[in-house]
Amino acid sequence: MKYRWSMAPAQPALTEVLARGAGVSPLFAQCLLNRGYSEPVAIREFLEPRLKSLRDPFLLPNMAAAVDRLLVARERGEQIVIFGDYDVDGVSSTALLLEVLSRLGWKVQPYLPHRFDEGYGLSRDGVANCLDRFPVELLLAVDCGSTAVETIAWLRERRIDVIVLDHHQVSNPPPAAIALVNPQLAAPDAPSFRELCSAGLAFKLAHALVKRGRELDLPGTSDFDLRPLLDLVALGTIADIVPLRGENRILVSAGLQRLDQTTRPGLVALKEIARVGSPVKPHDVGYLLGPRLNAAGRLENAAEALELLIATDLDAARPLAASLDSRNRERQQIERNLSADVIGRLKEQFDGAQHHVIVEGGLYWHIGVVGIVASRVLREFYRPTIIIGGEGTEWRGSGRSIAGFDLAAALRQCDDLLVRHGGHAMAAGLSIQPDCIDALRERLNQLARKSLTAEQLQPPLLLDAEVAPGDLTLEGVRELDRLAPMGQGNPSVKLVIRTATLARAPRLMGVEGRHVKMQVRVGRTEWEAVWWEGGDQHWPVDTFDLAFTPELNEYNGQTRVQLKVLDWRPAR
Repeated sequence: MKYRWSMAPAQPALTEVLARGAGVSPLFAQCLLNRGYSEPVAIREFLEPRLKSLRDPFLLPNMAAAVDRLLVARERGEQIVIFGDYDVDGVSSTALLLEVLSRLGWKVQPYLPHRFDEGYGLSRDGVANCLDRFPVELLLAVDCGSTAVETIAWLRERRIDVIVLDHHQVSNPPPAAIALVNPQLAAPDAPSFRELCSAGLAFKLAHALVKRGRELDLPGTSDFDLRPLLDLVALGTIADIVPLRGENRILVSAGLQRLDQTTRPGLVALKEIARVGSPVKPHDVGYLLGPRLNAAGRLENAAEALELLIATDLDAARPLAASLDSRNRERQQIERNLSADVIGRLKEQFDGAQHHVIVEGGLYWHIGVVGIVASRVLREFYRPTIIIGGEGTEWRGSGRSIAGFDLAAALRQCDDLLVRHGGHAMAAGLSIQPDCIDALRERLNQLARKSLTAEQLQPPLLLDAEVAPGDLTLEGVRELDRLAPMGQGNPSVKLVIRTATLARAPRLMGVEGRHVKMQVRVGRTEWEAVWWEGGDQHWPVDTFDLAFTPELNEYNGQTRVQLKVLDWRPAR
């Protein structure tokens, strides 16, 4: 797929002033400007994220009400159940709160729903099974519950209070929880809060409890150290693909350091089996640790992932990590097969001019992998995508979207076709009767044709700057690494170099020749370049412009600049 190149506007005068004032290179200054940083204080906070810069947790909507109700539960000795979710964010949030509440004297049990038997979110079936298993007086819903109006009303009829700690979009009307702690309810000018995921919210709740506990001389709070919890926060935040800026950047920066040095047996065992080196990077969480933790909930029940995170010794943790690794390999095979089936089918019928949204469903398609398959289909066709599977009269689906199309808002306009739905602008889940799938496809395409332009249906490649060979030194690339941690909301640096040629013929590498390695030359300077997943792409023959991310490659004790190829086009 070719990209729509979009170069950030060059600002040479401002760049020069910023470079001199901050003591950085003009290229680095341009990258800061592209990310919205031009003031010295904001730049310093961005480049030096500190935990002391975190804002008061009681500024979050309804946090005080949640803490007050939890303190009442502790005083009365009430049984609390943490009702989590089965993805990494939900499991890590549940593990964090289970550790904090149990250490500080609450009677608490965890409950994770079964993806296949109990469905998405705070479902009636899941809650009913939870009540059968535990005597519940206060239910703490984590990473779910913001749209569970009927379920929470049903619980209130049984005199069970509910606290919701969630970051997904809130229904209208909202559920009648005792406290709905959700950053979506924060003021529009509070982006640091609005972008928190549930792992970040769990940390903020822990902070609020410790802060209030110290004011009340609550046993255990005076010397309670919150920092060891940050490995779980980094895990959930990166895996949930929320923007790594504001408070998320602070939490992930500190959390990756904790994750690198963690003594938590479950994470030590998981890092071992996933072969995660040091230092731990966002890529390691997103592609090595996260998928293994997700595998349990995708194929069956996430209880094994939670059991791993709360394990107290390595002897117990290593078999659990091995089991998750095995489940992940099984998940990968199911996902590959289904992706090939769906993409092959779509290639025969896809019409880019007509099909603005892809909605595909199939009997017995594994609902544990439909979200990953939706992501793969989106990458292949660059269309908002919903993949649905299941059996019987109610199937389940998962969707992923593109910039310009709010998927959760679109599903609200299809409410009459759906059993349940929830999520946010870029990702959502739903339940649907199979005979409504065609109508859903038609409705969503009607909405998308009104809101998406032809330009928006071509994937953008947002480029930071055009560079010369002299910019791509070891020192220059090391300076760009100061922008880390990079991810959603703080993308990796993407550059362009003009009039390049191939110094030698590209060669395929990896399983089935999926990747390409080449030697790129501009003038008298050469670099090794790698095009991941570029094995089936055409590569340049004549002079070309190259879009890439600069990286440092360490091999045999030597460090060199390497170019990670993103795209190319004939030289202009």
